[in-house]
Amino acid sequence: VQLQASGGGLVQPGGSLRLSCAASGFTLDYYAIGWFRQAPGKEREGVSCISSSDGSTYYADSVKGRFIISRDNAKNTVSLQMSGLKPEDAAVYFCAAAPRPTYVRQRYDYDYWGQGTQVTVSS
Repeated sequence: VQLQASGGGLVQPGGSLRLSCAASGFTLDYYAIGWFRQAPGKEREGVSCISSSDGSTYYADSVKGRFIISRDNAKNTVSLQMSGLKPEDAAVYFCAAAPRPTYVRQRYDYDYWGQGTQVTVSS
């Protein structure tokens, strides 16, 4: 059972990136998926999450209106489209999975974690 986060990179302020979370060894259909980020010296914080039952979503206030989470069960992936990136969005981004129908906001409730992908926002 593995999660693989990818899509990070260096982008200028105002730019966009699309992160992807791919699962191997299990299907994401029945898992709530969350994206978290951790900047140096800071705690890991929740960015967005999506339910497995009806696709309902949650966004942290800091990213609302700029990020979009979506799932493609056929491809067994969950994506995070990030637009209008700011320097304060720079962090290592992690995806996580929890076998629940509703979205999960607390990181301690997730069972599986990907290894993280670095997002750097700089001019």
